[in-house]
Amino acid sequence: MESAVKSVSEFADSRAATNALLNILRGGRLSPPAVARFLAQAAHRSLRQAANRPRALAELTALHSLLLALAAGRRPGRRWVATSWALAVLHLGLLERREQLTAADTLTLIRANLPALPGGASRWSGPLAIVLDLADGRLARRRGTVSPFGDYADTFADAAYWTWLTLRHEPSRAVRTAAVAAWALPVVTVTAMALRRGTMPERPRPTLLRPAAVMQGLVALRHLTRR
Repeated sequence: MESAVKSVSEFADSRAATNALLNILRGGRLSPPAVARFLAQAAHRSLRQAANRPRALAELTALHSLLLALAAGRRPGRRWVATSWALAVLHLGLLERREQLTAADTLTLIRANLPALPGGASRWSGPLAIVLDLADGRLARRRGTVSPFGDYADTFADAAYWTWLTLRHEPSRAVRTAAVAAWALPVVTVTAMALRRGTMPERPRPTLLRPAAVMQGLVALRHLTRR
């Protein structure tokens, strides 16, 4: 067990490490021992990667401490922010060669925590989320700081915020169903493919039709104009 843990932890490339972890599940046919081994090795690598990036860890902690203060007395409030911090810390290895967060990463994490912040359910929260989304993407591309961490944080920030806003404030069952499918279906599909193949597939990036982006605009507009 110890030698196996080290072998996964020593992968420098996050994708190679992810594929090695997925092979554990595939080889063990998702049996309880395989799942336990997968979780142990994933946690071991994640903690080592976080420890190897003290500056990024400190930046994450400082940002989420501020968000915790703003979320006091709100629902979902501090539990939401604490979960965001834990997930971000466990994925610091996705920064790869970088040792710190970028401005784009910070905007993405703020967007992910909008439900816990003052005004997170206001009429203008949807347009604000879209503006933050566009801003962090533009910053990352302009400064050449795109990383797997920012890429996946962006995906989960979208899924977390828009699913919460839709389920909490959208009265139309049809819109709720379509919105959840737009964000949940790609995640489920990619996860199923990864477990079946034992490798992480490339996420689909349609150039013309973007169902999730269309749903963002629709949900934001309906929330903005609803009385």
